[in-house]
Amino acid sequence: MEAFFVSTGIVALAEIGDKTQLLAFVLAARFRRPLPIVAAIFVATIANHAFAAAIGTWITSLMGPDLLRWVLGASFLAMAAWTLIPDKLDEEDAQLAKYGVFLTTLIAFFMAEMGDKTQVATVALAARYHSLTAVVCGTTLGMMLANVPAVYFGDRIANRVSLKLVHGIAALIFAALGVATLLGAGASLGV
Repeated sequence: MEAFFVSTGIVALAEIGDKTQLLAFVLAARFRRPLPIVAAIFVATIANHAFAAAIGTWITSLMGPDLLRWVLGASFLAMAAWTLIPDKLDEEDAQLAKYGVFLTTLIAFFMAEMGDKTQVATVALAARYHSLTAVVCGTTLGMMLANVPAVYFGDRIANRVSLKLVHGIAALIFAALGVATLLGAGASLGV
């Protein structure tokens, strides 16, 4: 359950102000049909994070426990720093195709998530916890916790959330995971 809860919390916090959340705001404002947008975000996230977690699981088979511990510890510390850098929505991500609400959202969200903070975090979490299912379920829930309110309440909540504070908390969690991993906290998990 630790893998699930940590994955949920980290991704929910990391997603606040992330470019995929900004994309959720744009799609909600453009289409004003929240249900198909939320459904497409859910499907895109599961597909993207299952792929990322599979890579994280695969990486653990390539490295010994000592090397993996250092790589993961450094990765979590890098994620802490990256979380403090504000995201911007690229014009390419905001272009809306004429495929309908669901398919447009699915494609746009999946593509925007490629190489994004939360996808990289999913790779690291899967490598750290050796539990593909728990990590994918947790990271997907975290994405939904951050994006569903963005779709439904958009402008009403965007101005009330301190992105600096949320990013700072997420960075602290990533840093704590990095330090704990470097100090051997995951030794019982083979990390």
